[in-house]
Amino acid sequence: MRLSPRAFLGRLPFRARLAATIFTLFLLTGVALLAFVVLLARHGTAQQVQGLAVRYADTPVGYVALHPSARPVESGPTTPGTRWDTAEIQKIDQTIQAVQDTALGQMVLWSAIGLLFLALLAGLAGWWLAGRALRPVASMTETARRISEQNLHQRLALTGPDDELHRLADTFDAVLDRLEKSFDSQRRFVANASHELKTPLAAQRTALQVGLADPLPDHLTEVRDDLLSTNREAEQLIDALLLLARSDRGPAVAESVDLALAARLVTVQLAPQAEQRQVDIRVTADTPLTVRGDPVLLRHLLTNVIRNAVQYNHPGGHVRVRVEDRTVTVANTGPHVPAHRVPDLFEPFRRLAPDRTADTGHGLGLSIAASIASSHHAALSADPRPTGGLTIRLEFP
Repeated sequence: MRLSPRAFLGRLPFRARLAATIFTLFLLTGVALLAFVVLLARHGTAQQVQGLAVRYADTPVGYVALHPSARPVESGPTTPGTRWDTAEIQKIDQTIQAVQDTALGQMVLWSAIGLLFLALLAGLAGWWLAGRALRPVASMTETARRISEQNLHQRLALTGPDDELHRLADTFDAVLDRLEKSFDSQRRFVANASHELKTPLAAQRTALQVGLADPLPDHLTEVRDDLLSTNREAEQLIDALLLLARSDRGPAVAESVDLALAARLVTVQLAPQAEQRQVDIRVTADTPLTVRGDPVLLRHLLTNVIRNAVQYNHPGGHVRVRVEDRTVTVANTGPHVPAHRVPDLFEPFRRLAPDRTADTGHGLGLSIAASIASSHHAALSADPRPTGGLTIRLEFP
């Protein structure tokens, strides 16, 4: 695809564009100055040539042979038989014109060479000056990249005169102040919500287990079991919401995590559930896959993805987990999933057809997995299988 000059320049770095601009301006200014000097030189030499007088040996005293366009500088009586040597005057005129053209040509040639050399020097000087001028911006960019949720206390703290860059750095620092306060408030809210929401549920569960202890009539036993089941589901929902809030904040710690080993541990943990649903689950990991991240969050990610593959399956189905170079793939059998509905699986509390909602669940598993993957700079995608089920792919950079 051929790019226009404007599109090509738009893709260049700012420093290169600034140096190219300085080079172009210097070159255009030099060309304009050179053209002005050439015009003045040609006009000046033409004026001098028009005033030249040539005297020949065979011209009588008192007479001069002039350039055809010159005016007489001496006057005298006209003598019969006196003639002007027109051929000689024309030859002198051509010689003067040739000398004039040669001088101007040499001046233009060497001036153009000097101009090009000086324009290149101006471009290099512009590149150097642009680098020095943009050095504070590069420092601000590097500091901004280092700042994340875990070190929002860092600031640019740009020193120097109160100019545009200094005001930009101060504005960025003010934004960081507001972000730090916002994240601190969110952390306090999550911690308080974890305690305030789970404590009443724990007290309610204890009251049900103690107050409605056996022996009980059959109808009260059924009511107690329903209440305990509802209590557990509410506690699981709160845990899922708190985990989603934590995953949105990103990893609290960064350690080396072997995802192959974590996948095996998760499949062992989910083996009873898979056996109950008559689903065969296997892990293939020829080589270890080590990534940097929060080990707790990454294990939750694998747990949610693999549990989703087991839960939304059919008796006699299977789940295949494959760990390879920077990628974890989970493929499962199950009901058919329309391709246009796949993005809805990663939205909180979003479910699909009734055959995917008959089991227990809150619709947060894959949304939590997507949030954890995003916080670890990984990509989580899903593709429907032609025979039913999904292929979920987790790719790390």
